[in-house]
Amino acid sequence: MSDSVVLYRPTGPEELALVRESGFTKWPPRLPEQPIFYPVTNEQYAVDIASDWNVKASGYGCVTRFHVRKEFMDRYEIQKVGGVNHTEWWIPAEELEELNENIVGLIEVIREFKA
Repeated sequence: MSDSVVLYRPTGPEELALVRESGFTKWPPRLPEQPIFYPVTNEQYAVDIASDWNVKASGYGCVTRFHVRKEFMDRYEIQKVGGVNHTEWWIPAEELEELNENIVGLIEVIREFKA
């Protein structure tokens, strides 16, 4: 997968259920109040969000990992939003389906956290 980029996504139970319904092949459309899809660049940042924010909000959080074609991801700059590890991509909601079409392989759950 040398022509792909690894992305991580902290995910709560509702979003994970929709990913599961897709056969772990795509992300669900954003809600109207979610104009941006925020995958992160590293596992540690995803762990921090899943274990702190998702667990507090719903009692469950997980870290997902997936690969996207590099040619697609090269369109987006990495955004630094806090500390050294707090880096992510900002993908407009209207481009999410195109991101889904560029996923290589399956979306994997690699870490889980419960209250």
